Order: sequence, then C-alpha cells, then structure tokens
Amino acid sequence: MGPHTVSRRWLSRFAVWPIRRKLLAMVLLPLGVVLPLLGLVLLVWGNAALDQLLITKVRADLAVAQGYFERVLGEVAASTGAVADAHALHLALAAPGAVNRPALQALLAGYKAREGLDFINLRDGEGRWLLADVDLAADTDTAATAVPAMALPTTAAGQRTTAAVAVLSPAEQGLLGPALRERVAVPLVPTRNAQPNRRSREDRAMVVLAAAPVRAADGRLLAHVQAGMLLNRNLPFIDHINEIVYPDGALPFGSQGTATLFLDDVRISTNVRLFADHDTATATATASNEAAERRSGEQRAIGTRVSAAVREAVLGRGDTWLDRAFVVNDWYVSAYQPLRDAADQRVGMLYVGYLERPFTYLKYGVLAGIGGVFFGVMLLAAGWSARWARQISRPLEQMAQTMQQVEGGALGARVGRVDSGDEVGALAGHLDHLLDTIADKTAALQRWNAELDRLVAQRTAALEERTHDLQATQAQLLRSEKMAAVGQLTASIAHEVNNPIAVIQGNLDLARELLGGDAQRVHAELALVDQQIERMRLIVTQLLQFARPNEFAGYVEAVDAGRALDDCLVLTGHLLSRSKIVVERELRASRTAGINRQELQQVLVNLMVNAVHAMPDGGRLTLRTADWADGQGRPGVSIEVADTGPGLSAELIRELFKPFVTRKKNGTGLGLWISRSLVERYGGDIRAG
Repeated sequence: MGPHTVSRRWLSRFAVWPIRRKLLAMVLLPLGVVLPLLGLVLLVWGNAALDQLLITKVRADLAVAQGYFERVLGEVAASTGAVADAHALHLALAAPGAVNRPALQALLAGYKAREGLDFINLRDGEGRWLLADVDLAADTDTAATAVPAMALPTTAAGQRTTAAVAVLSPAEQGLLGPALRERVAVPLVPTRNAQPNRRSREDRAMVVLAAAPVRAADGRLLAHVQAGMLLNRNLPFIDHINEIVYPDGALPFGSQGTATLFLDDVRISTNVRLFADHDTATATATASNEAAERRSGEQRAIGTRVSAAVREAVLGRGDTWLDRAFVVNDWYVSAYQPLRDAADQRVGMLYVGYLERPFTYLKYGVLAGIGGVFFGVMLLAAGWSARWARQISRPLEQMAQTMQQVEGGALGARVGRVDSGDEVGALAGHLDHLLDTIADKTAALQRWNAELDRLVAQRTAALEERTHDLQATQAQLLRSEKMAAVGQLTASIAHEVNNPIAVIQGNLDLARELLGGDAQRVHAELALVDQQIERMRLIVTQLLQFARPNEFAGYVEAVDAGRALDDCLVLTGHLLSRSKIVVERELRASRTAGINRQELQQVLVNLMVNAVHAMPDGGRLTLRTADWADGQGRPGVSIEVADTGPGLSAELIRELFKPFVTRKKNGTGLGLWISRSLVERYGGDIRAG
C-alpha cells in the first residue's frame, strides 16, 4: 500500500465527516503547530531586538561622551590660546632686562585658576623650559625640558592652537607640579580575563596637552605657552562625563551607568566601584588618593584592566567595541572607543556602559510573559474552538434540513431564528428572506405590469412632444435649405452679372481713351453710364451679402437699443410725417446689445416701414426695450416694434420669415428674411405676433 493510497483514504474519511468535526480539525491543527512555531520565532526575534536596542542605547551614550571629551579638548586649546594672547603676558615677556620670574609665575598661576587648567608652562622658541605656574625643584628643570614633539607649536603666523591627548613617561613629567605627580602612579589590580602583564604599576601620565606661540606685535616669537589637564585620577572629570551621559533617572530598573578613561588597558580614571575582594590588592595606593576616593563614595576600580578581548579589538585593531563585556566584577552593556595622540597612535580608551543585569531580568521576564501569553492563548483557543464550531455548524445543519423540507413540497418551511450573529447566521436569515421574497415577487410582478403600462403612456406622450419638436426642427432645416438655395442662386446671379459689368466698364474706359479730347462732348452721357455701372456693382455686392452673410458681417459693438431706435426714427421721419401715426416709446433696457450698429438700424428701419405700411389710415407705433435673458441665463436686450394695424393671419405668421413671402403687391418678400438672417448672425432672433 503506497503513500498515495493512504492519503486518498484519509481524504475520503475526512470528506464524510460532519461539519462540526471538520471545523475542530481545522482550528486545532494551526493552534497545535503554527502557534508554537510563531511563538518560538517571536521569542528569538524579541531577544535579538532587545539586545539590539541595548547596543543602540550604548552607542548613543558613547557619542555623547565622545562629544564632551572633544569639547574638553577644544576648551583646553582655547584656554591655552587665551593665555598666549593675554596682554599682561606679552608685557611681561617683552619688558627690557631680566624677566621677573616671581611676578610671571604668579601671573601664570592666576591664568591657570581662571581657565580651569591643571598646569601652565612657558618655553622658549626651541622648546626649552623657562617657567612653570608653580615652583619646581631645581633637579626637575632638566627633566622639564623634555617635551613631547607634538606639544611644540609651529612658528608660522596664523597657526591655530589645538589640543591632543599625550602620554608622558616618568622622564617627561617634570612639567607637572608635585601635587599632580602624586596622582600619576596607578597600582595595577589583578583583573579577571585581562591580558597577562608582569608590571605592578602604571607610572605614565595621560594628559590633554596644548601649546600656543606668544608673539610680539612685530611677529617676533617670544615664547610658547604649554598647558593642559592631567587625566590620571581626575575624578571630577570622569564623574562629570558620567553625569552628562547618565543623569539621574536616565536608566530604568535600577541599572547603573559608568564611564572610564584607560591608559593603554589600565583604568586611570573611573567611577566603576570595587567589591571587598579587591581591597587587599589596592592597599598600595597612596593615602591622599584613598582619602579622595573615600570622599567620592566607594573605592573605585582604578588600576583594574580591561579584558583581553576588548584590548585586542580596540587597541589592537582600532575598532569600536559595542557589545556586552565583563567589567571588573559584573557584566555591562559596554562601548569602548580608542583614544589617539597627536601622532595618531592608539594610547588609551574612552568607555561608557551600564549594568546589564536589570535589563537581562527584564528581557527574560518579557520573553517569559510572551511564552505564557502564547500558551494561555493556545488553551483558550482550544476551549473556545469547540463552542465556536457548534455555533457555526448548528445553523448550517438547520439550513440543510429546511432545504430538504422545501424540496419535499413544504414551501412554508423556514430556518427560523438562530443563535449566531456572524456570516453563517446572516446566511440563515438570507435564506429565509429569499424564500419570503419568492412569494412576494409574484405580487410585485403584477404591480410592475400596471406601472409599466403607466410608464408606456407617459413615454408615448413624451414621444409626441418630441415629434412636435422634430417637426419644428424639420421646418427650421427646410428654411435653412431654402436660404441656402436662395443664397446659391443669388451668388450665381451676382457672378454672372459681374462679368458683363466688367466688359462694359472696360469698353467704356477704352472708348474714353480712343476719343481723347472728343470725349468731352459726351461727358455727361459717359458719366451717367459710370453711375449705372457703379449702381449695378452695389446691387451685386448686396446680393453677395445676402448669399454669404458671414463674409460681410460688420464689426460688433455695444449698441444702446434706445439710441438705435431714436436714430431709426430720424431715418423714417419722412414716412411718419406724411401719416397720422403717433409714436410711443417705452425704453426700459439698462444693458447694451452686441451687434453691428448699421445692420441693427437696417433691421429696425425695415420693421418700422412695415408698421407704417400696415397703418395707412393712422394709428399708434410703440417702440419698447427691456432687459432679457435666454433659456441658458445669458443676458441680452429685447426690442419690440408694435403697431395698431389689422394684424396678420396665423398662416401668414408661420410663413412670414420665409423668402419671397409677402402680402404687398409690389413687395419682394425678402425684407423680413434678410432681417432675421442679420439678427441670427449675432445670436439673436425675430418673432412675430
């Protein structure tokens, strides 16, 4: 029996399972497999993430400490430069005769106190020691002349004063006063995991050293100022770094922050504390150092050494250490950075770190809490799965029974109310609603039939209205086609008339040329011919204007309708004077009309003349203007010319604006057609009533 046969057998058995058993299997399988795997992944990821957060924190702490250390270097350099630029020092060095050593020494001591420096020395241009801020024993003068090469400034003008870390051997410590030299020696304390070393003490001094030239007003080099700060056992300095990096309340859960300065791999200044098992190893410390440390709290771990792994990484390879490290007696989240002297040699380390144990407890507590939550979730999920499976399967079973009853003919069967508010419960409700809807649709179809009949009647009425609109559109199209035919005919006539006019004008000009002086005898006749030719040309031009109105459109201007009517009354005054017609004007328009003034006058004169002809026995001619807007709300002006004549028939009104339609015996029927064409050219219309 192969694996495929086994899998098919299990699938066939699973297919006949009830829905409740299938749901339980689908829910419990992920809970028993996927959730534990997810919890394990989350535990591993959470452990790595918390460790990375701790490393990120200590990296930022190291950046703060490094920034403060560099600021101290800058302050030492600035203080040294300020002493070198002091006017009193220039006067003392430039004074003729021998230098007043006691006064100059007191001046340097005052500068040292003012600038917060540990020592100030004067040296000549060759680097030989001249004077210190304190009295040095006579046998130290020779030793004081030995100065690290990096500490000697250049003599170039404009050279900036800089400070750097320097390590002074015992032979080079003559520039330090007796009190400073007592702080230099650091007994080595046996330290676990440190690199083996046969030395018993560190007698070198680590200092921040700066030098600046003192120049006279003429640029002459008077001396060098050499000043600095001793870092060995400089407890206020290292405590201040620790306060900056780890102020009160900066570390939660009882963790403690520490800072340390290393000379090579030896702690020469630190706030890391020792436990009792190191007391005997540090018994060789001087009485003054022990008193200082007791005043600062517990005994500090000065003289202990860094682990061999850290020493190799930081001092050996020049790397920055960002990891956990064993510091004296406990594990710390640590950051070590190499310190370099002016020659870029690695001479020590700057360290900051904080106790790892509280964060380890926190991390294990969080991870244990996550594991407990996952385990509790698994138990709760398993308990609720059976209940949820029943809530899902029971409505499905009820729906299956209802469908069987409906198939059996019980059309009134319904699922009824189910105790489920999810999609399954909604599906049961939808099934009942569907069965109810099927019964309601029959009645609804009857109502829809009646509604459809009503809508058909409405659509029929609307179609009839659109038929009327179509007929009006067809009438407008027919009028446009007639106008186009008349225009084409007029253009053809104008073209045919222009040719003989040109021939007549040419022969007339030739006759004048051939007659010469004799042409004066028939001058009147020839002038009459010219006039008639010009009249024919004007007629042809007017015909072309009717045929192609867009080519002869006039300039559009803002025309005052009332003033245009007044001008037309002047033009028709000869007709009105011979009739018994009374003119009434009702000019209410406040707007102007955009149209050509001459063409508007042509239309209005035509309307007025028609009105006069309609009242041969006299009557009343009414001229009205008013503001008006079209169906789209665009503003305009309406002009009305009304008479009291007999009026027009409805049939004549329908045909009134068609070409060649007139009731006058001698009329052409083109006046109103031309007038409508002119008005429509500018977006207007003419209506008769």
